Amino acid sequence: MPRVDLPKAPGLALLLLALSACTIGPDYSRPPVDTPIAFKEMGPWKPADPQDLKDRGAWWEIYGDEELNRLVPQVVASNQNLKVFEARFRAAEAAAAGARANLYPTAGAGANTSTGQTSGGSGAVSRNTGRTSSSQGSLSAGWVPDIWGAVRRSVESADATTQASAADLAAATLSAQSALVQNYLALRYAEATYKLLTGTAESYQRQLQLVQNQYAVGTASPADIAQAETQLRATQAQAIDMEATRAQLEHAIALLLGVPASTFTLAEGELPDVPERLPVDVPSSLLERRPDIGAAERRMAAANAQIGVALSGYYPQISLSATGSLVGSSLANWWDLPTRVWSVGAALSQMLFDGGATAAQTAQARANYDGTIASYRNTVLTAFQEVETSLSNLSVLEREAVVQNLAVTSARRSEELTINQYRAGTVSYLNVLVIQAQTLSNERAALAVQNRRLQASVQLIEALGGGWAGG
Repeated sequence: MPRVDLPKAPGLALLLLALSACTIGPDYSRPPVDTPIAFKEMGPWKPADPQDLKDRGAWWEIYGDEELNRLVPQVVASNQNLKVFEARFRAAEAAAAGARANLYPTAGAGANTSTGQTSGGSGAVSRNTGRTSSSQGSLSAGWVPDIWGAVRRSVESADATTQASAADLAAATLSAQSALVQNYLALRYAEATYKLLTGTAESYQRQLQLVQNQYAVGTASPADIAQAETQLRATQAQAIDMEATRAQLEHAIALLLGVPASTFTLAEGELPDVPERLPVDVPSSLLERRPDIGAAERRMAAANAQIGVALSGYYPQISLSATGSLVGSSLANWWDLPTRVWSVGAALSQMLFDGGATAAQTAQARANYDGTIASYRNTVLTAFQEVETSLSNLSVLEREAVVQNLAVTSARRSEELTINQYRAGTVSYLNVLVIQAQTLSNERAALAVQNRRLQASVQLIEALGGGWAGG
């Protein structure tokens, strides 16, 4: 049987350990990204350094809405889409553990027993000579030393993939939270619009009664009554439409919370105020907290490690094995020296020709890595674009809100004056209709601007990776 000269075994082990310090393939280094030195819409910042797993805090609390504060934490616990990402993360962890297991030897054990009978004699005469029995136990071990670092590169790739999966989960969580906040604010905007429309309809109802009274005394025409009724019914129809919008948003919130829409009901509330203007010195380090940037960066590291795995196909592989067995007619005599059998061996294999398969796998790994570099840089550029757009929107909408609120004030004053003139008989009812339509239009526009400012603030928070409080 094969044997190993024991005095030389330590030397072989030292040689294998020395070789195992080698790791083929390029070491990972984050590629540079061209970035501006400052936001166009806001002060200076520094190049991004992804720290995507930092705690983002309860950023939604800036809206000061208790119902919202109660709902958002439920997303993490119940959202079914997040459960998918969480399961993928656990699968990536298990894959990394499996890759790491290849660094260690394997061992196995077995046992069997058998019973038989022998017979002897000559011609047509035969006779039983007795029963025989045997028992055998065996142990085996094997190890493929990671001489060229292929397994370590696989572990490196699997660990980076796990980290990317964790960042994907964080990105999905932030996205789901942002979607819930946006839907919630849109629902409150629909409620505010509904209240505005119903309140206006009540005013129009009183105005219709006024016109009918004017008609009774001969100072209004049937056309005036018809116009007043048209204005009233149109406003009531718009209010009903807001009810449908609110119901749709309530159903969307139920989906984000992972509950059936038919069992979820949200009590009426008020549209929150827009958070205070962002400080000029918002730290650019917040961009480092974007989980999608972290995921893209980790995928670069994983793809880089796969180059080393592919290159290992060019190098020889050594495998070590050891077996031992005990054979006897019974368990009692297993330990007798003649029944012991053992062997230790080593094997060396080298691919001489594979038709270019290894070269193709290496080229594929390098191309995949180049693709992840482009994806990473595009993710960073997208982050810049989203932050700049959100900052610009907030700045423009803030100025628009000031002007629109002034327009509402002017329209209300003009409406009051025109109604008084109509009562005095100095203007026609058409003047009243025109100015009332302008007033309602401006009031709805003011609410719309407030809603857009709220939505833009959520978008900025998401673009910054989950808040603007330093962290």
